[in-house]
Amino acid sequence: MKAMFAIRSGRRPLATVCLLAALLPSAHAMEALNDQALSSVQGRDGMSFDLSNFALTSNARITYYTPGPSPSSLTLSNLSASRSDDPTLPFADPFRLDIRRSEAGLADFLELAFPINASGNVRWQAALDWNVNANGISQDGGSVVLKDAALLGGGIQLTTPRSGDGFAWGLALGAEIGNLIFRPRGRDDVTQADPAGVAEQMNMRGIRIGAVDANGNLTRSPWRIADVSTQPGILRAEADASGTPRLRLGIDWPGSAGAPAGGMSIDNISFKSDMTGNLDLGSSRIGSMQIQYLDIRFRP
Repeated sequence: MKAMFAIRSGRRPLATVCLLAALLPSAHAMEALNDQALSSVQGRDGMSFDLSNFALTSNARITYYTPGPSPSSLTLSNLSASRSDDPTLPFADPFRLDIRRSEAGLADFLELAFPINASGNVRWQAALDWNVNANGISQDGGSVVLKDAALLGGGIQLTTPRSGDGFAWGLALGAEIGNLIFRPRGRDDVTQADPAGVAEQMNMRGIRIGAVDANGNLTRSPWRIADVSTQPGILRAEADASGTPRLRLGIDWPGSAGAPAGGMSIDNISFKSDMTGNLDLGSSRIGSMQIQYLDIRFRP
C-alpha cells in the first residue's frame, strides 16, 4: 500500500505557530490558556490524502457483545479490500480531512470528504465473513462480497452529541455498485459475480444511490442521509428500564427545511441455489425516499 499526503493550512496555521514557539528561545515561560481563550483559537488546518495500489487482507475479527450473564455477539472477520486507481488523476481528486465550524453555536465537527470520482474509474472490491452467536447457538452467516463499488463524493461527519454520551454523525452517500453479493456457504471466488463453484447466493447487480431531483430522477449528487448541524445521527450506549446498557443507533428529526430526498435503483436481483433452484426478480427502483426519524435499539 502506498499513500500520498498533503498538509493544508488556513489563514491561521496553528500547528506551525505552536512548533515555532516551542523551538525559538524566549524569556518568558509558557502560560496555560483558559477555556475562553482556547475557544477563540481557530486552526483551520486540514489534510488531503490519496491511496495508490491499495490492497488489504486480514484475518482480524471485530466482535460486538451484548451485556449480561449470557452475552450474544455479532462478529465480522476475514476482511479483504482493494481499490483501483485512476491513472489520469494520481492526486487531483484526494480524500479530505478537515475540522469545520458548525452553525448555531454547536460543537465543531470532524469531516472526511470522499473523492468526487467524476470518471467513476476509482472502484473498490471487498469481502468479509460474519457470524452470530445467541441463545447458545453459533451460526455462520457466510460472506458478503462487494464488487466494483464507486463512491461519488459525499463523506462522513463526527462530533459530540447535543445531549448525552456517545457521538453524533453525519453521512452523505453517492455510489454506483457493480454487485452486492450474499453467499451463505462461504465467499468462493470473490473476483467473479457468478463463479461456477458457488452453490447458493443472492446477487444485487447495478446498484445506484444518490440524491434525486423534484421529479424523482437520480442525480450524481450524494444523498445527505444525516447532518450534524441539521439532522444529526447518534450512536451511544443507553440503559434500559432495568439498568442494562444497550446500543442505540438513530437519526434525529430534520430542521425546518425537511429531510433531503434520495433514491435507489437496482438493475437486477437474482437468487441461485442448488436446493431450491434459481430465481430472477428483475429490477427494482425507489424513486424518492426520506428518513424523517430513525431509532434502533439493540436488545441486550
